[in-house]
Amino acid sequence: MTTTQRDDGPLHLIGNNSPVTEEVTVEPTAVTGQIPRDLDGVFVRNGPNPRTGTSTHYFAGDGMVHAVSLADGRATWYRNRYVRTPLSENPGKSRFQLAFHPVDGTIDFRVTTANTHVITHAGRVLALEEGGFPYEITPELETVGPFTFCDALRTPMTAHPKICPTTGELMFFGARQRPPFLTYYRAAANGDLLQAKEITVPRATMMHDFAITATAVIFLDLPVVFDPVATAAGLPWRWDDTHGARFGVMPRHGGAVRWFEVEPCYMWHTMNAFDAGNTIVVVGGRMPSLWRDGPADRTGGLPRLHRWTLHLDSGAVTEEPLDDADIEYPRVADADVGLPYRFGYVTSFSMDPRPAHSQIYKYDFSRGSARQVLRLPTGNTCGEAVFVPRAETAGDDDGYLMTFVHDRARDTSHLAIIDAADLSGGPIAEVRLPVRVPNGFHGNWIPRNRG
Repeated sequence: MTTTQRDDGPLHLIGNNSPVTEEVTVEPTAVTGQIPRDLDGVFVRNGPNPRTGTSTHYFAGDGMVHAVSLADGRATWYRNRYVRTPLSENPGKSRFQLAFHPVDGTIDFRVTTANTHVITHAGRVLALEEGGFPYEITPELETVGPFTFCDALRTPMTAHPKICPTTGELMFFGARQRPPFLTYYRAAANGDLLQAKEITVPRATMMHDFAITATAVIFLDLPVVFDPVATAAGLPWRWDDTHGARFGVMPRHGGAVRWFEVEPCYMWHTMNAFDAGNTIVVVGGRMPSLWRDGPADRTGGLPRLHRWTLHLDSGAVTEEPLDDADIEYPRVADADVGLPYRFGYVTSFSMDPRPAHSQIYKYDFSRGSARQVLRLPTGNTCGEAVFVPRAETAGDDDGYLMTFVHDRARDTSHLAIIDAADLSGGPIAEVRLPVRVPNGFHGNWIPRNRG
């Protein structure tokens, strides 16, 4: 497996963004520390890895899932596999060539990179990307095929669905570049699709994430709008000051959407949201703007943790920054999604392809937004830190954080396992791999008794 990093080229193809060239199954080379024996499952993480070795944008690379299997205090294997979509099976062909029907103008949503997230629901493991259908894969990373809820899914599916920890329901949306621009979906714990509701919005915007509470869903209608003319610059999206910014609140089972105006911004990812009396609280990574002068424009700043309080009585919104650190990939325990919570986890973020090191922050919202910091050694960088509970219902910090770490000096990677209750001691185990795991996006833990 070629692990060499590129030194020159566009940002999304150099350093640890460089794609790897082979699919492998290997044994870890060593374990530093002790893997907790209560970890019985597979850690998976998705990300872009163009088969041709190049792509027009970081978001356009073919989806490759990386995984480490843990059982009985041991790491049994690492493997990486492409998600077998029409794009990955036809290297070099464009999405437009494969998905657009020239006669009737329809789009084939089976054509997707499937490169953004991996979730489990109703016994299925789904690889997600917001422009197409989900693809079912096995815990061993073999592709089963597109999953469409028995053909009930007629739009793309967001890469950031939410699972209610109380009911087990899966809530998600599909955003399109032609009407209907936005559709909301709700599926039962057994996977049956219960609801599909079109939401009226004036135009197509880049809606990447959303949030849920115990009673509501919150849509993010923000000023990055669809513009086919912008496609020549790499992505069909641009900032539009005239569009404004607003959050839409709708009861989870349907009903009217109530819109709350917020200060113009963009948010890739929410951390969480919850009901609080006559308010709804939303926390996420806020950017003042995005791509104002096209996809290469990085003057809009990087995400910083921010809180919005939506006042249901008056319609007003209170906004407050929670930290001045550049961050990404906010997560909470799955048991806390949509509910009041104490702890949240993020990773430091930089546009430098070779940052000095990464830091993982644990925020304690019972103490304002005080944070504990785990600083990785110089030359060690990581992505999203995924919370893994000690037990199925564990929330807050009763569990572990897992993330792939790249060691620049060795040009190899390892899986770091961290005690979420105390970041100060550093990783309690590091599963050393004989290969490099390139940077990616989002992942999850698949327990052996997945459901």
